[in-house]
Amino acid sequence: MVITKHKTLGNCGFSQTVSHRHNVLLIGSPGAGKSMLAKRLPSILPDMSRQEALAVSAIWSVAGLADPKHPLLTRRPFRSPHHTASASALSGGGPALRPGEISLAHNGVLFLDELPEFHRDVLEAMRQPLEDGEVTVARAGGTLHMPARFQLVCAMNPCRCGWRGHPSGRCTCSHRDAEKYAEKISGPLLDRIDLHVSVPSVEFEAMRRRETPESSAVVKARVNAARAIQLRRFAGTGIACNAHMPASAIAEACPLDTAGEKLLESAFARMGLTARSHDRILRVARTIADLDGAETISAAHLAEAIQYRNTDILKG
Repeated sequence: MVITKHKTLGNCGFSQTVSHRHNVLLIGSPGAGKSMLAKRLPSILPDMSRQEALAVSAIWSVAGLADPKHPLLTRRPFRSPHHTASASALSGGGPALRPGEISLAHNGVLFLDELPEFHRDVLEAMRQPLEDGEVTVARAGGTLHMPARFQLVCAMNPCRCGWRGHPSGRCTCSHRDAEKYAEKISGPLLDRIDLHVSVPSVEFEAMRRRETPESSAVVKARVNAARAIQLRRFAGTGIACNAHMPASAIAEACPLDTAGEKLLESAFARMGLTARSHDRILRVARTIADLDGAETISAAHLAEAIQYRNTDILKG
């Protein structure tokens, strides 16, 4: 299996940045490769520690999904529920208080394809777990606290017909129709997604090239190297990666020079960023610097992180 660096997604590449547990939303027309990119992600995710593997295996065992012959899961889970899934199916519950999809994706990936087609209550049920890393389910039969430290990967079309911005010009939606379609995703949920990525349609020449892309093993080696940097940085704190860095650790781990401070200040005012999005940009910039082998965050690393939060692509 191979995975390539997308031509529009910066020097470090979408896949390498996303593989460090940052949430991502992919926006593009049908056939652009959004689902393919998401489904290739498990092949480059960093290896699980034994502690992570035990936690995932315990959840799957409770849900009755563990293989009796191989009860210890060694690969990060990848869950992809259909857009007709209920809020209960996502967060968990039922008569037996079983884990839901967000807990089954603990220490792995939760992929939501056709994001605007999910019911609003289903999407809003993820807001608290995305912040806290756990979900609390209260039912008549009791209350259950379950781990839910998952990475959210979403994909959506730019409009209901799917072809807005496509070179063929076949889109039949008005500008207001496209806005209404994007408005199905609430601002608070969008604010919790680190990277908003436009995936352009694949050109004919690109499909006919005979280039040999990097293998997943080569990319994964770089991902593991960057993850090792993060593990050393947070040794003894219980933090596994930059994406899970608490706000109290950002000032020390993500210092900026004068140019970086001015760039972030300008982006904060121009883009109307929130305190949450401010912190998430710094976490992504720290990951990009780690992938680049840099000890400090440069203005270039910060600029790339800022461009990933371009919410204008939701407006067509």
